[in-house]
Amino acid sequence: MKKFNFRKVLDGLTAASPVGSSGSGSGAGGGSVHPGGTAGTAGTPREEIQETLTSDYFQICKTVRHGFPYLPTALAFDPVQKILAIGTRTGAIRILGRPGVDCYCQHESGAAVLQLQFLINEGALVSACADDALHLWNLRQKRPAVLHSLKFNRERITYCHLPFQSKWLYVGTERGNTHIVNIESFILSGYVIMWNKAIELSTKTHPGPVVHLSDSPRDEGKLLIGYENGTIVFWDLRSKRADLRAYYDEAIHSVAWHHEGKQFMCSHSDGSLTLWNLKSPNRPFQTTIPHGKIQRDGKKPESCKPILKVEYKTCKNSEPFVIFSGGLSYDKPCRRPSLTIMHGKAITVLEMDHPIVDFLTLCETPYPNEFQEPYAVVVLLEKDLIVVDLTQSNFPIFENPYPIDIHESPVTCTEYFADCPPDLIPVLYSVGAKHKKQGYSNKEWPIIGGAWNLGAQTFPEIIITGHADGSVKFWDASAITLQMLYKLKTSKVFEKQKVGEGKATAEIVEEDPFAVQMMYWCPESRIFCVAGVSAYVIIYRFSKHEVNTEIASLEVRLQCEVEDIITPEPETNPPFPDSSSQLPSLKSLSGSTNTVACEGMMKDSIPCLNVKARPVRMPPGYQADLIIQLVWVDGEPPQQITSLAVNSAYGLVAFGNCNGLAIVDFMQKTVLLSMGTLDLYGSSDPYQRQPRSPRKSRQFAADNFCMRGLSNFYPDLTKRIRTSYQSLTELSDSPVSLELERCKSPTSVKGSRKLSLPTDLKTDLDHVNGHCTSPTSQSCSSGKRLSSADVLRANRRGPGRPPFRKAQSAACMEISLPVTTEENRESSFSRSRSSSVSSIDRDSKEAITALYFMESFARKNDSAVSSCLWVGTGLGMVIILSLNLPASDDLRQSEPVMVSPSGTVLTMKGAVLTFACLDCMGTLTHQPYEVWRDPYSADDGDKTRKRKLVMQSPSSSQDMGDHQFAVICSEKQAKVFSLPSQTCLYVHNITETSFLLRADVVTLCNSVCLACFCANGHIMTLSLPSLRPLLDINYLPVTDMRIARTFCFTNEGQALYLSSPTEIQRLTYSQEMCDNLQDMLGDLFTPVETPEAQNRGFLKGLFGGSGQAFDREELFGEATAGKASRSLAQHIPGSGGIEGVRGAAGGVIGDLTRARIALDERGQKLGELDERTASMMASAEAFSKHAHEVMLKYKDKKWYQF
Repeated sequence: MKKFNFRKVLDGLTAASPVGSSGSGSGAGGGSVHPGGTAGTAGTPREEIQETLTSDYFQICKTVRHGFPYLPTALAFDPVQKILAIGTRTGAIRILGRPGVDCYCQHESGAAVLQLQFLINEGALVSACADDALHLWNLRQKRPAVLHSLKFNRERITYCHLPFQSKWLYVGTERGNTHIVNIESFILSGYVIMWNKAIELSTKTHPGPVVHLSDSPRDEGKLLIGYENGTIVFWDLRSKRADLRAYYDEAIHSVAWHHEGKQFMCSHSDGSLTLWNLKSPNRPFQTTIPHGKIQRDGKKPESCKPILKVEYKTCKNSEPFVIFSGGLSYDKPCRRPSLTIMHGKAITVLEMDHPIVDFLTLCETPYPNEFQEPYAVVVLLEKDLIVVDLTQSNFPIFENPYPIDIHESPVTCTEYFADCPPDLIPVLYSVGAKHKKQGYSNKEWPIIGGAWNLGAQTFPEIIITGHADGSVKFWDASAITLQMLYKLKTSKVFEKQKVGEGKATAEIVEEDPFAVQMMYWCPESRIFCVAGVSAYVIIYRFSKHEVNTEIASLEVRLQCEVEDIITPEPETNPPFPDSSSQLPSLKSLSGSTNTVACEGMMKDSIPCLNVKARPVRMPPGYQADLIIQLVWVDGEPPQQITSLAVNSAYGLVAFGNCNGLAIVDFMQKTVLLSMGTLDLYGSSDPYQRQPRSPRKSRQFAADNFCMRGLSNFYPDLTKRIRTSYQSLTELSDSPVSLELERCKSPTSVKGSRKLSLPTDLKTDLDHVNGHCTSPTSQSCSSGKRLSSADVLRANRRGPGRPPFRKAQSAACMEISLPVTTEENRESSFSRSRSSSVSSIDRDSKEAITALYFMESFARKNDSAVSSCLWVGTGLGMVIILSLNLPASDDLRQSEPVMVSPSGTVLTMKGAVLTFACLDCMGTLTHQPYEVWRDPYSADDGDKTRKRKLVMQSPSSSQDMGDHQFAVICSEKQAKVFSLPSQTCLYVHNITETSFLLRADVVTLCNSVCLACFCANGHIMTLSLPSLRPLLDINYLPVTDMRIARTFCFTNEGQALYLSSPTEIQRLTYSQEMCDNLQDMLGDLFTPVETPEAQNRGFLKGLFGGSGQAFDREELFGEATAGKASRSLAQHIPGSGGIEGVRGAAGGVIGDLTRARIALDERGQKLGELDERTASMMASAEAFSKHAHEVMLKYKDKKWYQF
């Protein structure tokens, strides 16, 4: 039990200079001041607060990964266990079973997965990677681990094949050789099929890499080897020679057997399928080009695109299925990727939305020598996974139960809510279920392997994702699963953009103008608010009833700059009065316009998008209540919104950008405040801001934009240049020949802070047309220099990048964190455009970076809490605004809400990220909220229509006390102030060399802490209110802006981020959840009996060839084949299997687990031995019976009678 007292507070007196990231006792830091207290002073809490959290409560651990595997490359299926495995280009493997069974594992090398092979019903998986390594994964544990690895040194792996119920893996290589690996020991056999022995001696050319390996269904002692150049070899493993060879003049892509083992089919690069008979291998007895046009003169049909894969599956009661991908004709270049199903004479072409990576046919039997009876086809696409039902003639697809459509439109932002009201999930599901698609197969999802139980921790969790197309998705994330609940399309409130309209030039975003930039959700009141990239805010209310109504809209001018006041241009008035005067409301309801005619083509008072003026039908769910749009001001486009807050009890929404702050009453549909950031200070402005010289002309007009890749989905705090990150650089002259250097952040300078650019960007531009254009002209630290060729490459339009405008006077370039080319489309929405202003124009801009409504003490001499809005800026300033609300609920709709400055200004180091309030007992005080009521309820009685407000959290409702604690966290430090005295009790300098990307005050184990995610990859937690470091782990380096803009913490030790454009990674920082994780994860392997093989009959077994007589151990074992060359491959032992359990559990539990697994394996082996013994006895009895019958038949006959 930790306590904080006066002795702890004395630590705050020791620091006159900033300390490192581990220091927790510096003063206000960086010369910060706060009214009523000097830098470095500390106050005394009036009573001791017991802090229950210690470092023992925290541990970082990944829990589960949701979504579609990014950049998939390989597919495998276990027909007995009924689980599916998908390999990716990044070296990841996702294993899927029944809903809830979803496992992610990663190769340490990160090499792309080439091929996957299940050991059917053995609980193991073999992966072949692009670094020419084979890995054996143990799936009999909840977190699979590698048992063995085998690294080939001299040859490249191209194809692998593992026969059913065999422990010998065939491995084909790029040189054309075939090696054999023992799966149990993962040691290479001395038996090798060399390419020069497989082909005829007279052949003068190399046959190419091995593209196919498979043993004959009729005789396991025969191996079919397919080479790329069209050579097929049927190799006798016993006699070590080729039984037959076949040649075709087109390259082979894949081979498939008929189950009887007498025929096989090949797919080729010219779009043809060839069917071969083992009795006549000289030429194929059937050649078809399924999609080729038949020539009139009887010539061969024209060639088509390659058939990349073919599968040949037989049915007992119908024609066989021939299924292949590719093979379309060249004369239709825009045709989508397709899967073709040939069943008898019927040919069905299934067009796909994305390129096909691989497909597999699911069959009733795992035995290759039986009728296959296919029932479904799993098709792995580049960005989707579909399963086609083969049992119905129209081939419908199954409804996919996995959350693999997260990336349906690129994710732009995320929010995570744990322990939310329990009635929300069923309510959202009920309104979302009405919009589900129809036409799916009526059969159950066929991938049903594994086992999953609910686990111990079952609090409701909801994840919200915002997308580039304006859609918002609500997901049920309870019990480490993910299920789609409800989808909201925010773009439906706007008119569609028509090509060629002049209105399109008013956009500040060329691609994805409806992209969701920020979201704010109050689960208790069900108020939902989104901020879009085109500078708009939409407020939604939840209703269970469908309505048809007009949408109210407001337009707000938010462009307050110093030059607008001091410029000598005629007829230019300050757009906003002084902060002390009453501000007029700007109201534009139901689509009415507030557009001002402008001289010369200068845009003014024009919003970026058109709101629908006609009544709109809104289905049950979230319905738009009010749309607020920022408008163009004097030819300058509105800046994108950087902060957003809503309060249902107050009926207010506040949002800010780099120009200022706006507060809107969404109950009365009026603008209460629209003010530049500088005007919010009044006389309390701590900075001496220099007036700027007037501009000669407005040269930065509508057509002059500059991309701000880092700022669009993060406010100014992430635009700041740090020692290891590059950001936006703006130049003011075009034609360009430049050298660009990165600079250290000026926040590291000790003493009083000098006002700098909002991006803290000091760029040395000594070589731009021979003179310096930077007004600051500071020397730069070492950094990467870019040549003019590099700049041209950076400016060159890439895939998905919006084109630059014509006649740009500023050369614009975006240098953001490294993004691979595959992700250009996913991150293209971040490259939107905002107004290009010179560094002089930007000098006074101060972005609003954090907003928070709460009941607190606004001034030092306040005796009671009142309604307040806390405002944080990009320069570390905290301004408290007082909100004067009508005294009674009856007057709320008529009396105006008054907003006034309190005069309180607090300071932080770095841009402000988050606020929170603790009561006098150290308990988190929740924001006031209105209890949800359906706005369109049928019961309109006075009692039901009256608003029910909850002004404070139940835990502190009995006594708020005479003081409270305000927790403020910036990108550099955290502070705890005592209110109303405004004394800084605690300060912790979190980082000096980096900056925070996300900070949240969260609850854990009935206590509260501050969770932080730093740009250098560290995850930290601090106790509250004493700010003691509890956890600091270097978890995840920020290699992409996607991680920065999607990382978020929530209660109960949960967090998430977008690990790839298609996947959400969830993690926990709670030790309790790490301990219980094993119980919550699903089991991949469940004991299932292998189906019995069909009785082949005596004559078939006697004359048809039998694989049972083939002993691979005798042929490939060390005693016969010898040892393979040590230099050929290196064996690397893994950490999986029973050894891997030690990492998952310890002590007695671990011993019991290991004993149980050993018993299971022993019992399974004994069971298999019993089955084999019974099978041998049955075969012996049958043989004895047939022999006796033959003896009786011929015993009385003479030799000449035979």
